Amino acid sequence: MERRCRTTRQRLVILEKLRGVASHPTADEIYAMTRERLPRVSLGTVYRNLDLLARQGEIACLENAGFQKRFDGNMTPHHHVRCRYCGRVGDVSAYFDTPRTSGVHAAGFTVTG
Repeated sequence: MERRCRTTRQRLVILEKLRGVASHPTADEIYAMTRERLPRVSLGTVYRNLDLLARQGEIACLENAGFQKRFDGNMTPHHHVRCRYCGRVGDVSAYFDTPRTSGVHAAGFTVTG
């Protein structure tokens, strides 16, 4: 875990916006959300702060081969599902120690593997 850095207004807004959604947005989507409150924030600032927040364990960075990184502000233990067609990411309502498909429920998804 990295040494804590001073909290900036940009970092607080990014964290607030990310924790306020369940959609697992990309950095570009978080940038658009952040600009609602901070119109002069740069895309580079958003990327740097997302990286820092992920390294500090404040948010999760979801990386899937062939898809853009997505971010999750929900740090309670849970799994994710990804649509094999569009790449949309969702939360699984329970946490299991071992991978499984039976008994797994995720709103808007049919779990196949």
